Amino acid sequence: MAVWDDLVGQAKVEEQLAAAARDADALVTAHAAGGPEPDASKMTHAWLFTGPPGSGRATAARAFAAALQCVSPDRALGGAPGCGFCDGCHTTLVGTHADVEIVRTDLLSIGVKETRALVRRAQLSPAGGRWQVIVLEDADRLTEGAGNVLLKAVEEPAPRTVWLLCAPSLEDVLPTIRSRCRHLTLRTPPVEAVADVLVRRDGIDPEAAYIAARATQGHIDRARRLATDERARARRAVVLKLPLRVEDIGGCLKAAQELVDAAAEDAKQVAEEVDVKETEDLKAALGAAQGGRMPRGTAGAMKELEERQKRRRTRTQRDSLDLALTDLTGFYRDVLALQLRSRTALANTDVRDALERIAGDTSPERTLRRIEAVLACREALDRNVAPLLAVEAMTMALRD
Repeated sequence: MAVWDDLVGQAKVEEQLAAAARDADALVTAHAAGGPEPDASKMTHAWLFTGPPGSGRATAARAFAAALQCVSPDRALGGAPGCGFCDGCHTTLVGTHADVEIVRTDLLSIGVKETRALVRRAQLSPAGGRWQVIVLEDADRLTEGAGNVLLKAVEEPAPRTVWLLCAPSLEDVLPTIRSRCRHLTLRTPPVEAVADVLVRRDGIDPEAAYIAARATQGHIDRARRLATDERARARRAVVLKLPLRVEDIGGCLKAAQELVDAAAEDAKQVAEEVDVKETEDLKAALGAAQGGRMPRGTAGAMKELEERQKRRRTRTQRDSLDLALTDLTGFYRDVLALQLRSRTALANTDVRDALERIAGDTSPERTLRRIEAVLACREALDRNVAPLLAVEAMTMALRD
């Protein structure tokens, strides 16, 4: 299995990355042999992967990182880097390669301290691989200060270091950084391609796979979760009933409270699964005595962990809310398609009765205003507006 097999519906991007990987392999081989480097190369030291959620930005970056580290003997016979089986490919894909740092965050932002550590690492020569690769999956979460720290490293890279940055759009990255990166745009994969992946790699029933892929409009991870997680299906069902519950003020406020409570419950479940183990591991590392008594001077480390866990819970709650708002946007998009008699395939055919009811009772103009209200709620949450206030404002607007 080649490293590109996990890229779904991204033939153009795959072609560009494969060509760059071949040129990167030629550069390293020429350097090792003491010969001159090729005059023209599609390889560069900094890349920026952008695309909508579910398009596979991080998957593309990890696949490219694996191809850069490929040590398959077939390369000497004309084979392309990125076999997927050699030690370089395998360890990169599973996250254990010594020269590949994959950075993802479960917090709201990436700060200066973490970025400086990455920059220091980027100055090192590869320990055993062919390149030193830094994959930053959440480049859009860099604070302004962190972005300025990263800029220096991107401007003056070490000879064998490659930065792979991922963000939803160009606007989510500092202009000074994106101007120094080669830009690749990924598209939302076709529903049929996502369904095929779920069937082939996850063993999901074809009908269930297609329903999940269509409901999530080509978002691979969400489709997999929806097809395999009963709780995810239950949460989505609750969200898609919300448009029928906002006929009066009481219904609006109650629906908003339930939506926020469900997101808080998601955050609590994640905390229960992760926080306890994380805390116990840190206590053991700090040398906690039997019975939990901590050594002197360790209070600061424990407080820092608690603060990080609190920020993670906030991020988890907002991510859960954002997922619900995405489903809600898809619902009203289907309503608008029915009102305009569009030939666009509906995403939420399992609630077609509700779609037709609302489509018949309202106008396309009102539906557009409702979509705008959902998008405004997402923007308010991004600006750190209190979740309940933002969602209440949205549900009241959906009533109009």
